[in-house]
Amino acid sequence: MTASDVGAESDAADAPEERTGVWWWIRTVTSGALLIVAFAVLAALVVVPRIAGATPYTVLSGSMEPTLSPADLIVVKPVPADELRAGDVITFQIESDNPAVNTHRITQLAYDAQGQLRIQTQGDANSIPDSDLLVPGQVRGKLWYSVPYLGYANNLLSGENRQVLIMVVVGGLGAYAVWMFCGSLRDRSRKTTVADVSPERGESR
Repeated sequence: MTASDVGAESDAADAPEERTGVWWWIRTVTSGALLIVAFAVLAALVVVPRIAGATPYTVLSGSMEPTLSPADLIVVKPVPADELRAGDVITFQIESDNPAVNTHRITQLAYDAQGQLRIQTQGDANSIPDSDLLVPGQVRGKLWYSVPYLGYANNLLSGENRQVLIMVVVGGLGAYAVWMFCGSLRDRSRKTTVADVSPERGESR
């Protein structure tokens, strides 16, 4: 064995692992995709509604198909009554002083003999309007955005579980960021060490 062979073997042992392999790319892409999905779910379920003062609901029936389907997540944002228009999709209390809600489209706005605003609604999949007219106090808000199938996750998250999810995801994101940062520093340190302590290579026969 020549001295130059020994030097080459030493360099190979000290060099950092090459990050171009197929499995490295698969792991990197998969972890990145999962991180993005987790962040998107957290944002849709918790962060964005909380910042905007909106409320997430889960669609339970097919009365608004094809616009909204069962298990869709909808986020509803409060709006003043004078900003409501025919065609808006709203979430409302089915009865005053009853927490149960429904989500249908406004078909007509009118005023009664006392000057009270009345709101007529109808599900997109229903052939006739809802039997009862609404008053503004029953309206919880106007549809802001919806996400297919995410309603399942919303149903699993009670107030306590929602807080736990926030802490877990935020902690996971922080740990992932620290891991990536430390890995970058470690690789940079290894490269510097290999460059500074490169053995002199001679030849022998």
